[in-house]
Amino acid sequence: MTEFTHDPSEHIRGLQQLLISDKKKIAFLFGAGTSLSKKNKDSLFVPAMGDLTQSIETELSKEPKYKNAIDEIKKEIGTGKYNIETLLSNLEQKLSIIADGRLNKLTKTDIELLITDIKKQIREKVSVHKNLKKLEDIIQFDFAEWIGRADRKYPIEIFTTNYDYLFELGLEGKIIPYYDGFTGSFLPFFNSDSVEDLDFLPHQTKLWKVHGSLGWHFDKITQKVIRKDSSDEDILIYPSTFKYSDSKKQPYVSLLDRLSNYLKQDDVVLITCGYSFNDDHINERILTALNSNTKSYVVALYHDKDDKTKKYNLDESSPIVQKAKSNGKLSVYGYRSAVIGCQYGKWKLKTESDRTGTLSLNLYFSEDGDDRKIEKKVEKKGEETWTGEGELFLPDFTKFVAFLKSMIIENDLYLKEATK
Repeated sequence: MTEFTHDPSEHIRGLQQLLISDKKKIAFLFGAGTSLSKKNKDSLFVPAMGDLTQSIETELSKEPKYKNAIDEIKKEIGTGKYNIETLLSNLEQKLSIIADGRLNKLTKTDIELLITDIKKQIREKVSVHKNLKKLEDIIQFDFAEWIGRADRKYPIEIFTTNYDYLFELGLEGKIIPYYDGFTGSFLPFFNSDSVEDLDFLPHQTKLWKVHGSLGWHFDKITQKVIRKDSSDEDILIYPSTFKYSDSKKQPYVSLLDRLSNYLKQDDVVLITCGYSFNDDHINERILTALNSNTKSYVVALYHDKDDKTKKYNLDESSPIVQKAKSNGKLSVYGYRSAVIGCQYGKWKLKTESDRTGTLSLNLYFSEDGDDRKIEKKVEKKGEETWTGEGELFLPDFTKFVAFLKSMIIENDLYLKEATK
């Protein structure tokens, strides 16, 4: 049986055409991976799940009874599955069943305090804006530049699961007006009617934070969600099994409705990056919307490379692959492989001539160059081996933004030539 392959030059040129079209409705869904991305050594970034877990555990373990409880819970969960999300889920489940007894030698009050401490630690680790030195050092600043320079009929819509202020910093740093669902000056309040109206502020960039944001609070007097300075009272959907029930509350339900209704329009493209497709409440909205519309589709730039082991995790058994193989309107672009048109296959250039074209190959794809160096002896005999296989860069948010910025340069050169 012939192994199926996808030509990266063909599909990335297609993606480029989508992004430079001024008539396409384009939205992005950004997950935690975008907040991990660094432009340079001075960039602000939110720690990865492993680092976040280790850092928070170190802080909590300074209290002996917490350390003993966490050690026990870690064994219950299993080392391979243990992280801050599974720890928080375990504690919240125990809190829902504990009465006057003890679990892991903790009372109900102890568990409540431990959960509160974990959430406080998460907020502190995510509040990287407090260490800001130069806006130009964050990759979101460059992404905002692309938005500002793109001449579009429809505004860009950004959906993100991240709590941090990095996209806000980027947009404001480039002086790009945007709307995030809040109205007012003294105590801005969440306006669900405006979120549901797809034609509201038709020329402004939209930023929808589907898991909440630092600085969101529930005001008991007015019964409204308001925005003010960040504090321990922030309302966020924390990483635990309870996030699925929390997502059915306001303001989250309005934001997820916005995602669904946006995708149900004709001719919409949603590009995901840094999003792992592990949030079923979001996945359900996306797939249901795609099934109700014949023209909208999703391109998932899927980070499947383990930076420590250098292994690639996107294979035919992956849940995201199974979703894409059963839905032709969902394409998944991994580092070494992809699912396009319901077909799973490796990235592979069709011919060596595909290295050249309107868009430089080295901006998005790296051939297996090490293998070519090994073949130097064979090259002398005129028998150089060429595979055409390699690694796609775009699932890395930093590389994806560089790809976007390259289109700004190309457009500038085109306009300069056209006006001569």
